[in-house]
Amino acid sequence: MNRQTHEDQLLASGSALTADPEAQPRPVVSIADVNKSYGTGSHRVVALEGVTLDVDRGEFVCLLGASGCGKSTLLNLVAGLDRPTSGTVTVDAAHTGLMFQEAALFPWLTVRGNVELACKLAGSGRVERRARAQELLEMVHLGDFAKRRPHELSGGMRQRVALARALAQDADVLLMDEPFGALDAMTRDQMHDELEALWSATGKTVIFVTHNVREAVRLGDCVVLMATRPGRVAAVYNVSIPRPRRIDSAEVATLAATITDQLRLEAGHGRRD
Repeated sequence: MNRQTHEDQLLASGSALTADPEAQPRPVVSIADVNKSYGTGSHRVVALEGVTLDVDRGEFVCLLGASGCGKSTLLNLVAGLDRPTSGTVTVDAAHTGLMFQEAALFPWLTVRGNVELACKLAGSGRVERRARAQELLEMVHLGDFAKRRPHELSGGMRQRVALARALAQDADVLLMDEPFGALDAMTRDQMHDELEALWSATGKTVIFVTHNVREAVRLGDCVVLMATRPGRVAAVYNVSIPRPRRIDSAEVATLAATITDQLRLEAGHGRRD
């Protein structure tokens, strides 16, 4: 998330204001005044209104808000699965990878076969994709389960496979739509650790959708709070808590309480509209 203007950065570094603006890194995802509507006339529903957001390369951004605030709609626009009614969405990356709340693994394939399929779609040859799939399974601590079928795994393990499959897409930007929402608290906490370690190791840009305030603060470099009716950016919170973080730490709880207060305020506005 861009935290300073170009002039602020130049002043902070002591550089002249005539420095080359092209030297500034471009955001990997740029969303400019985006509106998204469905239907027409009296049946028209405004899902997003005036959403503007920049995500820097390598940043971990959490989109937070109540159900129906347009988080998933925005993610679909970034993924290219839908188009805005107006405004622009620019993604400066060759590929985006997707991970959803349901693992959606192919039951007739082995664990490794599910990951290999993603490698194949990314253009890898037979030998290369088998080695890559096994490497990714080792990264998510499932190397010994490569020959198992999805139904033989727990819910958390299936999500680990889904994470490996998302990484196999060789995407610069990883889009995650409430991927841990159906997991129990202990498994979710473990997945947070896994995801943070993989993100640190790979340097990928992550946009993570959640309605869990503590999860957003636990994971994100910044938390984008979205208000509903229609969906819009209500506030952006930069998270300066050092990593690694614990979801039950006092620092996470304090910021989560502040964001929750704002979330309740936005919800109250929505009920009065």
